[in-house]
Amino acid sequence: MLLTPVAVALLSVNASGQRTVVAEIIHRMDSHSRALQTLKADVRMEKVDSLLGATDVTTGTTSYVAKSAKNPTMARLDWISPREEHLIVKGDSYDLYVPNSGQRYVGSLKNVKGTNKVPGAALAFINMSRDQLIANYEVDYDKPVSVAGVTTWHLILTPKVKTDYKFADLWVDANGMPIQARTTAKNNDTTTILLTNIQKNVTIKMEVFKQNAPNGIRPI
Repeated sequence: MLLTPVAVALLSVNASGQRTVVAEIIHRMDSHSRALQTLKADVRMEKVDSLLGATDVTTGTTSYVAKSAKNPTMARLDWISPREEHLIVKGDSYDLYVPNSGQRYVGSLKNVKGTNKVPGAALAFINMSRDQLIANYEVDYDKPVSVAGVTTWHLILTPKVKTDYKFADLWVDANGMPIQARTTAKNNDTTTILLTNIQKNVTIKMEVFKQNAPNGIRPI
């Protein structure tokens, strides 16, 4: 990725300039979220059990459409490996279909604890406004980090409001796009979401956000 002179300067910032750097990164994130209408990407989720030291990796693809006058924010996540699952999120509601078990679950995200199968961290930060970010988190800048071959700014977010995790790490590219997010639970378990092969503002048909469960599969 070709970095602008401003981006290079930000990457070499010292501690005394952290507030300025954080403000600039948040500004870029805000501008990026306003310009982003659709997104398609590959997704990798890594969950680490801090007690057992066990790591569980799941991969798949996602499609995202920003909120509009006609529709709420919509996202589809198709887990491919090692287990097939299909999740559709429209606003605050979700629809999850698990082919292997033949089960389908629907409900409100407000009632879902944790980030087990929902790429909440990454996708939530994609469309989070500057005001929402500042209102909900203390934001600190750590250092530049290369993630999947992309130079990013590493931010540490400490929640100001009650959440089911202690803090979140966010890796943001020079355009203000969060490409990786990690949440650390109160028991120190971590969930990391990485977006790659990102396609922005491409055409996504609304049919994508319809669950393809066979007839007769009723939501639980």
